[in-house]
Amino acid sequence: MNKLEIPVTAAVRHLRQKKINFVPHFYNYEEHGGTKVASIALKIPEHNTIKTIVMETETNRPLIALMHGDCEVSTKNLARTLGVKHVEPCDERTAEKHTGYIFGGTSPFGTRKQLPVYVENTIFNLENIYINGGKRGFLVEITPIDLENALPITKVDVGIIS
Repeated sequence: MNKLEIPVTAAVRHLRQKKINFVPHFYNYEEHGGTKVASIALKIPEHNTIKTIVMETETNRPLIALMHGDCEVSTKNLARTLGVKHVEPCDERTAEKHTGYIFGGTSPFGTRKQLPVYVENTIFNLENIYINGGKRGFLVEITPIDLENALPITKVDVGIIS
């Protein structure tokens, strides 16, 4: 694929439908490389590289958590915030079933089902964020305000430095 060709993913269609401007960024995806590989390849802070984590409550209710690449989600604090007993990340197959995206290419935009999205509050302190565009090795650069305009979100304080 030519670097100038933007893949037409469900995420890209969603952003275009919401009239959200984005800058596409491509890098060589590495299995289990995560945000560290993307941030090094794109020469951007890992803190600004946002990971999309598909999770479930103890009643198998799916949700998405968006977190800084260099932080982790405190599942204990997220469960407390949601008023549930337990929250944990989904396995790859379950995450793909809920979102329609291949693991490693999961975007919060254009998911198969509309899932509740919980965003670490400090993400809104950043000027720009880099988040998966619905394909492995493809991030979109947007502003946190655009994130808020693109999705119904809930801001949370559940991040811990990893």
